[in-house]
Amino acid sequence: MADSSQNNPKKELLYALAGVGIFLAIVLLIGISAFLRPAGEHMEVAVDEDAAEVVETEVTAAASAENTVAEPIVSVRDEPIEPIPVVAITEPKKVELGNMLWFDTRLSKSGGLSCNSCHDLAKGGTDNIPTSIGHGWAEGPINSPTVLNSRFFLAQFWDGRAKDLMEQAGGPIENPIEMASSHEHVVKVLNSIPEYKTRFNEAFDTDGDITIDQITSAIAIFEDTLVTPNSRFDQWLGGDDDAITAQELNGYKVFKESGCVVCHSGIALGGSSFQKFGVFEKYTTQNLSEGRYAVTGKEADKYVFKVPTLRNIELTYPYFHDGQVNSLAEAVNIMGKIQLNREYTEEETTDIVAFLKTLTGDQPVINYPTLPPSNENTPLPEPFEKTTS
Repeated sequence: MADSSQNNPKKELLYALAGVGIFLAIVLLIGISAFLRPAGEHMEVAVDEDAAEVVETEVTAAASAENTVAEPIVSVRDEPIEPIPVVAITEPKKVELGNMLWFDTRLSKSGGLSCNSCHDLAKGGTDNIPTSIGHGWAEGPINSPTVLNSRFFLAQFWDGRAKDLMEQAGGPIENPIEMASSHEHVVKVLNSIPEYKTRFNEAFDTDGDITIDQITSAIAIFEDTLVTPNSRFDQWLGGDDDAITAQELNGYKVFKESGCVVCHSGIALGGSSFQKFGVFEKYTTQNLSEGRYAVTGKEADKYVFKVPTLRNIELTYPYFHDGQVNSLAEAVNIMGKIQLNREYTEEETTDIVAFLKTLTGDQPVINYPTLPPSNENTPLPEPFEKTTS
């Protein structure tokens, strides 16, 4: 009888073949799992520096759109209206600074007014009153337009006197019936606060005093992120037939066929042109604003205003430059009459209003900031007018 400890050539061959088979199976399984692995999951591998920079850039961009969770929508329909794109935040430190400045009342003379006072981000970027309350309870001359989606406008303010958001941001600070301060005062205030100086130097890669250009730039860059994508109408543009109702779709058809899209089209449904308010009939108002005429001095520009956006229109009442119309249905009927020479039926008005409400998008997610404190070197606010007897 043979000794069991002796080598058996046949068994050794079988064991060797089995080992090779197991090894190949393991390799095959690894390959299959790598192929089936969901996008975004990866194995720890060595990459060169250029590839790492690309990945880092992509991750940063993907994670930087902090004020919305909406996915980008691409229109699949041939319509004069375009979906609002999702905006990636590429300069987060400047955006954070702008967010802080937006709520900082020290930008005003009284220390009681901020950008958010007239453009409340909890109210669609407006204050929902006919004209804003300014310094010393001054009555503003015109209705505060929404700041949401203002990055898509050809100019800022109703009369278009500011060419961009940065120029716009500096205006209210010095306006005597708005924040009633001065650029020089605001610069002194912010430079007296060490945390602000550190943040500005980091954001703008500088090592000096804060400037008014940096201040207005930070506010403008923050405003640039205030977009409202993913409205139900945008979802319909993207191919979702169930995103809007039959009534809302009919309202859009009436809106389009009656000529509203001549001025209210594109991404913002407005903000891209100046038009005379009161084409077929004069608009009756006590408001003294004369529109572009105040900027150009041309007689033809009297009562010519920047066309307002219709995005989030159900949130941004009261309507028109004088803020005298609180009802969206009434606003629709007035526009039909004086701009298009058309009397809408009650059903048409109801359907158009239903369509307009589909334009409300995801509101920006805003962090209410904790502001750095003033100190003994910070210029004091003047909340009350001092009178002399």
